[in-house]
Amino acid sequence: MLSPSTKAACWLMTFLSVFVTGEMPIQAEVEPEFLQALENHTVTQGRDVHFTCVVNHLSHYRVAWIKSDSKAILAIHTNMVALNPRLSVTYNNHNTWKLHVSNVQANDSGTYMCQVNTDPMKSQMGHLSVVIPPDIVDSVTEGSSAREGGIIRLICSAIGVPPPTVLWRRENNRPIVFRHDGGREKKVEDSHKGESLELSHVQRTDMGAYYCIASNGVPPTVSRRYHVQVHFIPQVKVTNQLVGAPLGSDVELQCYIEASPKAMNSWYREDSLVSDKLLENPKFRIMEAAVNEYSLWMNLTIKSLAPGDFGTYVCASVNALGKMESQVSLHKLQLSMNGYADEPMVSGAAWQRARNLPAMRPAASHAHQYLKHLPPQLYALLLTTIRYIHTF
Repeated sequence: MLSPSTKAACWLMTFLSVFVTGEMPIQAEVEPEFLQALENHTVTQGRDVHFTCVVNHLSHYRVAWIKSDSKAILAIHTNMVALNPRLSVTYNNHNTWKLHVSNVQANDSGTYMCQVNTDPMKSQMGHLSVVIPPDIVDSVTEGSSAREGGIIRLICSAIGVPPPTVLWRRENNRPIVFRHDGGREKKVEDSHKGESLELSHVQRTDMGAYYCIASNGVPPTVSRRYHVQVHFIPQVKVTNQLVGAPLGSDVELQCYIEASPKAMNSWYREDSLVSDKLLENPKFRIMEAAVNEYSLWMNLTIKSLAPGDFGTYVCASVNALGKMESQVSLHKLQLSMNGYADEPMVSGAAWQRARNLPAMRPAASHAHQYLKHLPPQLYALLLTTIRYIHTF
């Protein structure tokens, strides 16, 4: 660019030349020049972008747009050559040309050239990088369920530009446990990096949701949920195998069950002529409370105990792998006329154990005399507990 003083000197020389010769001087042609560099762009797939080419002193020359890597001519001046409806050129009728790329796709990546057809030609180049958010592709999982002690393999493949990183996490930030050497050695991680996740010697505590999370710095991050199931034979445990209660009272029998796959759970009477499962009615109430995916409490409440309610109750659980059950002996606490408990009336399996109870030791006999001063119901309950302990 010429300074103001230089421009003034040129105008003065031109004026003197015209005044002396009466003719305009012949000026040398000014070559086209680029006023700014062609920019580089990084854009997410699906967005719009444009390159800006500013040329001064273009005169009779023309501006062309070329895709350098393919040598394809895209446009000359404002006339499109490429048959791509997503490409267009605009011109401000002065010195600025713009190449527009709408709905950018992966194959639009590359180097673009703004060229002026001088001899030799002049050009400048800018690069377009198209980035693509991560996506998890459908893949066949080798197995998201196994028997306890087996192997589970989860595979999660992700695509995107740049290539995504895949990370595994468990739901609720529970640890991922890797077991080796027959399950004797284990390593615990909060997260695991890689497209595959292999869990060997799996235990029921490994059950639950696992998340594959893919990210590459281009939002949004994506994830997929995989559900892991570990199968095993039901396990059943009652909290008390011997329960005593007086006539007319309500009693609750408690049973803890672990099973996978889902099991059929029930209570029934072992000493009943027909061992059908007990159903909800005014006499019996069965409540289930889930602890987690594979365990629950199943409690049986028997209301207003009658003589026929005493006996052996069975908590049973059965699934596709097997069946297990556990028993509770419910016996009667008999209250004497003076309000103190006599020997408990025991039925079923509990009666067989009660017949073999050892005699009270001297210390226990003194305690027996002391306990008689307690309220009758509390005395009866404590007496039953002491006698039950003496069976072991």
